[in-house]
Amino acid sequence: MRRSVLAVGAAVVIFGPTALAFFSGGYFGPARLIAGIATWVLVIVVALLAPRPLPSSTAGRLALGGLTLLTVWTALSISWAPVAGRAQDDLQRLVLYVGFFFAALVLLRGTSARRWLEPALVLGTFVVIAYALSERLLPGVVEFARSESAAGRLEQPISYWNALGLLAAIGFVLATRVAGDPERERGLRAGAAAAAVALGLGVYLSFSRGALAAVAAGVVFLLALAPKGRPQLRAALAVVGASVPAAVVASRLPTVQSIDPGEHGDSTEGLIMFGVLILLAGVAAYLVARRPSERPQAPAGPSLPVSRPTAVLATAGLLIVAAALAAAVFEGKPEGTSPVQGADPARLGSIDTNRYRYWEVAIATWADNPINGVGSGGFQVEWLKERDRVDKSGDAHSLYLETLAELGVVGFAFLMAFLFGTAAAVVRLHRVAPGPATALAGGLAAWAVHAGLDWDWEMPAVTLPALMLGAAAIAWSEELLPRAARREQDTDLVGI
Repeated sequence: MRRSVLAVGAAVVIFGPTALAFFSGGYFGPARLIAGIATWVLVIVVALLAPRPLPSSTAGRLALGGLTLLTVWTALSISWAPVAGRAQDDLQRLVLYVGFFFAALVLLRGTSARRWLEPALVLGTFVVIAYALSERLLPGVVEFARSESAAGRLEQPISYWNALGLLAAIGFVLATRVAGDPERERGLRAGAAAAAVALGLGVYLSFSRGALAAVAAGVVFLLALAPKGRPQLRAALAVVGASVPAAVVASRLPTVQSIDPGEHGDSTEGLIMFGVLILLAGVAAYLVARRPSERPQAPAGPSLPVSRPTAVLATAGLLIVAAALAAAVFEGKPEGTSPVQGADPARLGSIDTNRYRYWEVAIATWADNPINGVGSGGFQVEWLKERDRVDKSGDAHSLYLETLAELGVVGFAFLMAFLFGTAAAVVRLHRVAPGPATALAGGLAAWAVHAGLDWDWEMPAVTLPALMLGAAAIAWSEELLPRAARREQDTDLVGI
């Protein structure tokens, strides 16, 4: 009975964020409140039934403690926050996050969770993105409400295009990992590769530069950390190689690339895109599932002076810096607003953005209130004070800078404790189970990069999957490291 209840709880944790995505991503109060109540009911069940509900590792305690203290500090900041309503919304969201993280720490333990978590998350993200694409592929059958601010970009059901792009990016990275894991069944790998093509199209049609950066970061971590590099590289080339033509075809079909409010899709264009998507998904699945040809073993060349993870991450870092410098040189000084608005591929080649202004105001706000910040939700007030503001945004579009501005170094330290504890758990897990750790690291890297560029923290449907990945890293490392130590001890005894 106890195991059955915990299994149901695990299913709720894994698929709950997918359900929440269909309620505007959980951004608004009613859906967020219901999700929070359901989560804390689950916490009570876990606390009563699980034999060891609290994390046993230093990394786990640091992560859970940091998130809990961040929640407490946010509650205290209501007393000095300029707008109590926004601060209360932030607190309600954090209460949801703490409860979800705690429940996931317990419910994601065990062999079944280690085997099926990534495929399940790929399935969940695919369901959301397939629903978003359905209006473009099946016009007349499906039609969504569309906002003026989206300017034709893919946004439903989450209702924010950048958040939808991030969710597709996380799913794409996890699907690429499943496709490149030779330990998994060929059918599962092929299915993941096919799903990745649709997810890649979802990333493109969000026209989110941050989502593209998230994909790049996640794939780099996969290539750096995968225990078997060649299968992972082949899978990445297959799914990226199929996703790019899908994006090119979409850019040639006006009602697939963009649908503005009041417009209707074209059934012919939708069928063309649907057929091309099926074809490219099949090609990616075939390339991943087919057995590589046997080739004579080449003589071992000179080994690198550094490890593969160091080489890949260092090279990627240098390329990113070089690309940013080149873009800055050729584009000139950013003017404060994106040069091309809406669903236009031209905007993907620009680094111009009004985020620079948000970040400048956030840093100035923190400098005026370095210890405790202006209070949770207070950035909006500081932004509205600016005479030359470019819009009425209420967010700094960076989790890290907004936390500094609103909660000061105290709140930022709690956030860093949570993030460092989670990262430490991934590192620990990679020592004994590099395969699962690679998937978690890739998904978390995608989220962490995008969280520095947008207000993902305020959108539970994209942050809860990241919390799930972090909780899994802690739970699995606490399970597998003691086993590995016992095996080493047994080996030593046999040798004696």
